[in-house]
Amino acid sequence: MAIKVEVFSTSTCPHCPAAIDAAEKAKDKLGDAIEVESVKIDDPNNPENRQRAIDYQIMAVPTIVIDGEVSFVGAPSDEELINQLESLL
Repeated sequence: MAIKVEVFSTSTCPHCPAAIDAAEKAKDKLGDAIEVESVKIDDPNNPENRQRAIDYQIMAVPTIVIDGEVSFVGAPSDEELINQLESLL
């Protein structure tokens, strides 16, 4: 089963694109071993995204959740995220 990576972000966050980019680079390297989802918590068309952030008790963005556990608050480097994910494979 693939490792689930959720990147929680907002549309106005200046650091969120770096976190999303790190997750996409991890996906490029690890392929089908991981599943990446970008979760915009301020998307008015998806109010359930905000509730998901509340359920994880996310207080800041970007936040990366790996398999249901908050793993990074802030944007990790590509290498940090990939190393974390490889340790779970």
